[in-house]
Amino acid sequence: MKTTKQNREAKQSIFEYIEVFYNRSRRHAFLNYLTPVEYEEKYADI
Repeated sequence: MKTTKQNREAKQSIFEYIEVFYNRSRRHAFLNYLTPVEYEEKYADI
């Protein structure tokens, strides 16, 4: 039971890191070295 809870918490922590921090703050070469949020804001009106 304890292991299942720890696994769930670990998966949640990893998901939050990837989806909330890493993907939103990391600059991407494909996006002309903008973060995904910056890219979306810049090109949302086009």
